[in-house]
Amino acid sequence: MYEIRFHGRGGQGSVVASKILAKAFFMEEKYVSAFPYYGVERRGAPVTAFTRMDEKPIRARYQIYEPDYVVVLDPSLLSAVNVLKGIKDNGYVLVNTVKTPKEMREELNFKNIATVDATTIAIKHHLGSQTAPIVNTAILGAFAKLSGLVKIETVMDAIRQSAPAKQEENALAAKDAYDAVNIGGD
Repeated sequence: MYEIRFHGRGGQGSVVASKILAKAFFMEEKYVSAFPYYGVERRGAPVTAFTRMDEKPIRARYQIYEPDYVVVLDPSLLSAVNVLKGIKDNGYVLVNTVKTPKEMREELNFKNIATVDATTIAIKHHLGSQTAPIVNTAILGAFAKLSGLVKIETVMDAIRQSAPAKQEENALAAKDAYDAVNIGGD
C-alpha cells in the first residue's frame, strides 16, 4: 500500500487534490481511499489530506502516520508544521517552491526531495489569483512524475472530470508541472 499525505492551507485545494489523485488511481483500477483532516477550518489555516492506494482492498480507516510521500502545497508550512513527521526513510517529499532539491535537502535535512514551482504554473494558467493561486492540480502532475504510480494522462482525465472550474486549464497545469518537476537534481 502507498500512503500520501498532503499539507496545504485552506483554500489551496489540498483536499480536492487528494480526492482527484484517488480518482486517478481508481481510473487505473487501484483500490483507494482519500480523506481530509481539518484543524481550524478557515481559509489560510493548515490543512492535511490523505490518499491511500493499493492493489488490494484497503481496510485502514485512520490518518496516515508513516507516509511514503509527503506533498507540500505551501512552502511556508515548512516552518509551521512538521511535514516530515513519520515519513518513511525511503519516502519522498514534493515541495511547491522555486528552490532546488539540494537547497531543500539542506533546509529539511532529508535526502529524497523533489521540487516544482507550482505557484508560477498556476498563475500562468489563471488558476486562482495572482496573490492566491490554486496549486493543487499542478502539484498532482509533479506527483505523477515523481512517484510513477499513476500516468499523467490519467491524472489529467481525473482533473477534467473533477475540477470544480477551469478543467482544461487545470489539466494543462498538471502537465506543465509533470514536465517541470525537479527530482533530486540540483
